[in-house]
Amino acid sequence: MPIPILVNGAEGKMGREIVKTFSQDKEFAVVGTTDKGDDLGAVIEKSKAKVVIDFTAASVGFQNASIIINAGAHPVIGTTGFVMEQVEELQKRCARQKLGGVIAPNFSIGAILMMRFSEQAAKYYPHAEIIEMHHNTKEEAPSGTAIRTADLIAHARKETYPLKKYKEIVPHARGANHEDIAIHSVRLPGFVAHQMVIFGGRGELLTLRHDSIHRESFMPGIKLACKKAVELKELVYGLENLL
Repeated sequence: MPIPILVNGAEGKMGREIVKTFSQDKEFAVVGTTDKGDDLGAVIEKSKAKVVIDFTAASVGFQNASIIINAGAHPVIGTTGFVMEQVEELQKRCARQKLGGVIAPNFSIGAILMMRFSEQAAKYYPHAEIIEMHHNTKEEAPSGTAIRTADLIAHARKETYPLKKYKEIVPHARGANHEDIAIHSVRLPGFVAHQMVIFGGRGELLTLRHDSIHRESFMPGIKLACKKAVELKELVYGLENLL
């Protein structure tokens, strides 16, 4: 039997791509779509969706995830902007209900590999900076992928390397500081989702780069998350934990 899916944020660019892709896959049945202004909880109940995919905005991500969990559906959340305290709160709620789900900063397999390779490189090249580039309608900065990458690098390094303080002629010229790793965010029309991690060593540089040039790059990861979510009894953070 196909897995009944509801897509929240169906009128957005990601939402439209998800509806198109999942409607053509016999393993899934799109039983509902919602967007801004709809009663998400009521539509979940009426449609009897087993999994709810949410790609909306950072400002409503936690609220939507809470509604999905309260409705007893399996959340697959691609909306970014969550802080770890929010993720942990949602994980506790899912644990109480023994409800499986996935929150992922990025559903691209290539992006997951880029983060994993960055974690490995950090053991040998502890000095790194991140440049992430997204479309100009992305609500938050830095991206969830950049934050997750910085976390992985920081945990892999054998010691902490505090960022050197420079005289910034323009405030924040050196970017954001997360885990003593500089993150630079670019927001321009034409981008989809792109990231470079630059490692500096003695007399050399190592650059890892990933580019999502079309939103279809996220679809295999979202499908995997939906299949795994119905089998899990907990809310997993990060697609890498399912690979």
